[in-house]
Amino acid sequence: MKKNLLTILILALVIVNLTLTVITMISVTGTNKKTAALVDTIATVLNLELVSDEEDEGPDISLADTEIYTIAEAMTIPLKVTEGGKQEYMVCKIALSINTKDDDYKTYSSETISSYEPYIKQAIEGVISSYDSAYLSNPENREEVKKEVLKAIQKWMDSKVVYDISISDVKFG
Repeated sequence: MKKNLLTILILALVIVNLTLTVITMISVTGTNKKTAALVDTIATVLNLELVSDEEDEGPDISLADTEIYTIAEAMTIPLKVTEGGKQEYMVCKIALSINTKDDDYKTYSSETISSYEPYIKQAIEGVISSYDSAYLSNPENREEVKKEVLKAIQKWMDSKVVYDISISDVKFG
């Protein structure tokens, strides 16, 4: 008789435990859905802040509509003086991607853009020389600097005919 009573007591406790587990799961699931919705909303807001209307992702220009102008000589750019007072330099090659379908293409085609090369070099040097080699050696930072250089060139030209810039063969010394 004691075994049957003990079995019934265990069965009752299991049923109570199962009932409480179901109630807990129902309440947690509802809260979890609300939390997930809140996280989605926050993620959406943060995503909107990361990509603003002002910041262009860049035009989708086909390779057939692109002309590459490479600055003939490697550029030697003096960098920001380090804390130790040491002057460092960055040597690199620069290539500009020109949109042949742009309205300003006749003014800034690869045949005519060579006459503007000193001014383009000045714009490039003006941006890059404000950084030190430690900052520029990080590829992510270099991408940001490329965007700044592109904006400086576009501002100087007052045109977006140059839509991308390539900085290659980078050496520091």
